[in-house]
Amino acid sequence: MKNSAQLVIKIIGYKLCMLIMLFAVIGCKEGTSKDKTTKTETENVVKFKDIFWNVKAIQPNGKSLDIKIFDNAGNGFDVKAVQNSEQDQLLDVKAFMEGERLPVKILVSKKQFSPVVAISQKGNTYKLKAVTPEGEQHQIIGVRRFGNVVIMKAVTQKGKFYAVKALSPSGKSNDIKGIKINPQDKEMSLRGSQIYAHVKAMHPAPNEDNFVMPKRNITKPPYKPNFKRIIWNIKAVTPDGKNLDIKAFDAEGNMLDVKATQDSKQHSLMNIRAFEGEAELAVKIMDTEDEHAPVKAIGADGTIYDVKAITEDNATLEIKGISREGNIVNVKAVTENGDLYAVKAFSPDGKLNAVKGIKIFERKIEMRVKGNPVYAHLKAISQ
Repeated sequence: MKNSAQLVIKIIGYKLCMLIMLFAVIGCKEGTSKDKTTKTETENVVKFKDIFWNVKAIQPNGKSLDIKIFDNAGNGFDVKAVQNSEQDQLLDVKAFMEGERLPVKILVSKKQFSPVVAISQKGNTYKLKAVTPEGEQHQIIGVRRFGNVVIMKAVTQKGKFYAVKALSPSGKSNDIKGIKINPQDKEMSLRGSQIYAHVKAMHPAPNEDNFVMPKRNITKPPYKPNFKRIIWNIKAVTPDGKNLDIKAFDAEGNMLDVKATQDSKQHSLMNIRAFEGEAELAVKIMDTEDEHAPVKAIGADGTIYDVKAITEDNATLEIKGISREGNIVNVKAVTENGDLYAVKAFSPDGKLNAVKGIKIFERKIEMRVKGNPVYAHLKAISQ
């Protein structure tokens, strides 16, 4: 009996050990699963930490001058370009005054030289100025328009121009310029001010530094480019390097050419249009609740045209805004399998621009065209 009792005790002890080991294994698995979930949740909520680029006027000797705004008491406040995502192709420029980030704009002016100002929530305007070590101030101005771009400079008392640049902490450089969406002089009204252009920091366009600038601040005539238009081809680029045509389609399936139009010497920011006879249709990224935003052409009466790439076997691929990074919406041709093809603009002489959606405002809907909500403006921009 004693031996039988000992045997029973051993069996029970063995089973208890097995149960304890089983619970331990399950506990480890649950712990691992929780760790993975926590890590994923953390990754999803991580935000990009703003990188502040210094905004400077560059003298001919290579030395830089701080650019600031000043209140009525003469206190100076910093002006910075703000990188709030991985992309640095198109950055906002802000003035930092007493905890407020003020938008920086070029104002409408009858004179050749347009003032560049920061605008407060109350509608107060503060001119941007470059400051020498001796305390001398040089006004920052919009000097001359080239298509969608307004070249900006610091101007000395003697009329000399200094380039205006954004310099990153890691040593990269962007051009500071005004950009226009509206072909008219007036872009919009903002807190009582008439806006001529939005000030942004963009990837360098080497040819723009060599543009001839007017020397006199005279009354400027209405803008009229003296330039023979250059048409750039818009293509979807496959992984093996083949370029696919991109067309707009009407309701009957008729195809319209889609091109980038260079209407001035600059080609850092060009419009993209669909051509229907003599008419030119704006091409935009439309607002949607879907995962990807459709690219469409919009007729003068508000009619929507699909924009698609055409493969070698005449299949069509949707062109869509895939993801947003700050002011940039990445645009791709999307295959049935979900593969993504880059979309590029090619000039007749072999230059290459990226085709991107650009956003001027932080809000979701940029504007409405004939009642259609626009998420971003499709442009061909410097890479």
